[in-house]
Amino acid sequence: MVDRGASALALPDDWPAHPDPILALNRMGSFDWDLDSGLLHMDAQAHEVFDLRPDEYDGNPMSLGVRVPRGEAQRLDALVAKAIKDGSENYGTYFRLRCRNGTLRWTHTQGYIRRDETGRPRRIVGIVRDATQEMGELEARREQAAQDEALRRQTSVVQLTTAALAHARTVQDVIDVLKDTHGLTHLGATSLVMGLVEAGRIRLIAEGPAGSFVPGTDITRIDEPYPMSEAVRTLSPRFIESPEEFADRYPILWPHITGLNITSAAYLPLIAEARPIGAMGLLYSDRHGFTPEDRNVLIALGSSIAQSLQRAMLYEQEKDLATGLQQAMLPRTIPSVPGTDVAVRYRAASTEGALGRDIGGDWYDLIPLPGGRVGAVIGDVQGHDTHAAAVMGQLRIVLRAYAAEGHTPATVMARASVFLHELDTDRFATCLYAEADLDTGVVQVVRAGHIDPLVRQAGGSCRRVTVDGGLPLGLSAEFGQLDYPVATLELEPGDTLLLCTDGLVETPGADLDDGMRTLTGLISVGPEDVWELADKLIDVAEARGGDDDVALLLLRRRTADAQQSGGRLRQHVASGDPEALMQARHMIRAAVAAWGARERSDEIELVADELITNALMHTEGAAIVTLRALTGSDRRMRLEVEDSSSALPRRRDAGESGLSGRGLLLVDLLSDVWGVEARGRGKCVWCEFVVRDRR
Repeated sequence: MVDRGASALALPDDWPAHPDPILALNRMGSFDWDLDSGLLHMDAQAHEVFDLRPDEYDGNPMSLGVRVPRGEAQRLDALVAKAIKDGSENYGTYFRLRCRNGTLRWTHTQGYIRRDETGRPRRIVGIVRDATQEMGELEARREQAAQDEALRRQTSVVQLTTAALAHARTVQDVIDVLKDTHGLTHLGATSLVMGLVEAGRIRLIAEGPAGSFVPGTDITRIDEPYPMSEAVRTLSPRFIESPEEFADRYPILWPHITGLNITSAAYLPLIAEARPIGAMGLLYSDRHGFTPEDRNVLIALGSSIAQSLQRAMLYEQEKDLATGLQQAMLPRTIPSVPGTDVAVRYRAASTEGALGRDIGGDWYDLIPLPGGRVGAVIGDVQGHDTHAAAVMGQLRIVLRAYAAEGHTPATVMARASVFLHELDTDRFATCLYAEADLDTGVVQVVRAGHIDPLVRQAGGSCRRVTVDGGLPLGLSAEFGQLDYPVATLELEPGDTLLLCTDGLVETPGADLDDGMRTLTGLISVGPEDVWELADKLIDVAEARGGDDDVALLLLRRRTADAQQSGGRLRQHVASGDPEALMQARHMIRAAVAAWGARERSDEIELVADELITNALMHTEGAAIVTLRALTGSDRRMRLEVEDSSSALPRRRDAGESGLSGRGLLLVDLLSDVWGVEARGRGKCVWCEFVVRDRR
C-alpha cells in the first residue's frame, strides 16, 4: 500500500467522492483512494463495515491492519496490484476481517480504477459491504451440494449394486457382488459380514477382510448378544456411531475387532416376504455417525440384497432338487462289459436367470446283451426342465427293457417311439441306439432324429459315420412312420465309438456340420484313453458354456482281451428247401475244416442239423444259420440258428418211436455250452465248441 508521506501532495478537486445515498440505504460503505497521496477516505457506512470508530482511522490504509488479517491483506494487495498492472478498470473479491469481539466475518469489496489520459492509475473508488449472510448462504449451498453429491454417489452405488445383484444366481454370486471393488466399498465400508438364518441360528457365510474372523461366531443363536442377532431378532437395523458405543453395547464382540480400527458400523436385517432370512454388517474405519440420508440408503440397500439373497437361495434349492432328479434318472453305475473300455459324462445346462433350468432331458445308457453283445444309447428329450428329466427317465427304462428282450435295433426304436407317443406328453426325443457284437466288432446303428456317431480309429484318425435315420421318437409314432433303417459299421480292435448329444456340437450361430468337423478334429488330437478323452471334451463344452446340456458315451473295443473273430459265415435256409439245407451242411463242414477245427467237425455238423431241422419243423418261417470262429482266452466255434418263433425249445426224453425229443439232448451232450436268446421277432439257439490250438 502507499506510504502516508505522500499525503502532502495536492489532492484532486473532487476528492473525496460523495457516495450515492442509495449505497447507505443498502448498507454499503464507500471509499476513495488517492493513489498519488496514498490517502484512503471511507464514509461512515464503510467504518461500520470495518467495525471501526471514526477516531480509530486516520486515512492511512495501513491502519486497517487491525481488522484485516495479514494473509487476507496480502491477498488484497496482490489483487489490486495485478488489476493496476493489467490495465483493468475494476476488481472485486471477498475477504474476511476480524471484528472488535474477535470473530471473523465475510466482507465484499469492489473497486473502480480511474486513470489519466496517459493511462496512469490515479484513484480507486469503490464500495465495501458486509457479506456474512451472502457467504453463509453460499457455504450452505456448497454444503448442500456436497451432501447431494454424496447422496447421489451413494444412490448410484445402490443402483449399480442392485443391477449387479440382478445377475447373481447363487448365494456365492451375491457375496461376490458385495465384496467386489465396484460394490459396497464405494460406500466407505472396510469390512463386510453376512449370515443366514437357519433353524433359529445365524450361520456366517461371508466375512472380510482376511484375518477379521471372530472365533465362535461361525454359528450363533439369535438370542445371543451380537449385533447381527439383535438385527434379526428385532427386524430393525442397528447403527453404531462410535467405538465407545460399540464397546458399550456389545462388550463380547468388541475386544475381538479392535484391531480393525472400527469407528462405526451398520447392521441390517435381511428381510424377504416379511421374515428374516439373514443379516449383514458393514464396518467403517473412517466415519463417525450416520445421517438420516445415510440410514435410508443403507436400509434400501439391505432390502435389495435380501431380495437377491432369497432368489439365490430358491435357485440353489431348485438346483439341488433338479440335480437329484437328474442323477436319479441317469444310470447310477455303468456295467463293466468284457472286452471294452467305456466312459460316460453328463454336463448340466447353464440357463441364465431361470430357476431349476440346470437340468435337461439328455441321457446315456449301456445295456449288456446276451452273446457278447452290448447296446449303447444316447438321447435327448425336448426341453430343459424337470418334466424333460422325468420323460427321459421313463424312456431310458423302456429302451433298456426292449433291448434286453432281444428285439432288433429297429424294433427297439419303433417300440420306444410308440411308448413316448402314448405317454400323452408334448415332448419328443431324439435318440441313437447302437448294438455292438464285441466278438466280431459289427455294430448295428439306428438313428431317430439324432446326430451321427463318430468313430476314432486306433491310429487316432476320426470320422463321422453317416447313418440314414427316421423321425424323432414320439413323432414317428404320431405320423405312422415307424420304419427305422439300420446301418452297419465295424469296430476294429482299438477303435472307439463316440455317441453324444447336440450340446457338445452346436454353438449359437454356427452350422451343425461345422460343429461336427470341429469335434472330429478335437477327438483326432485327443488322448487315446477314453476317460481322459471324455474329460477333455466335457472341459471344452464347459468352457464354451451354452444353454444346452451334454451327454457323452465313448465305447472302445479293446485289443488285448477282446474275443476277436477269425471269420464268420451266414446261410439262409428257407422252409421246404432241401437244397438250402444241404448247402448249409456243406458250408459248416468246409468252414470248420478251414478254421482248423476238423476234430469237432462231426459234432458241429450234427448239432447244426438238429437245430436247423427243429427250426424248420416247429416254425412256419425260415432259419438263419451263423457260424463264427472266436479267439481269445481259448478258441471256439459258435453256432447260431435263428427263427421267427418266440416259443422256447424244451429238452425232453425221446418218444416211444425214438424219432423225436433228441434234439436238445444232443446239443447239450455235444456242445460245451449252449443257450437261447430272445431276438425281438423270434429267438436264437446258440452253442459253442472249444477247439484245440492249431500247431
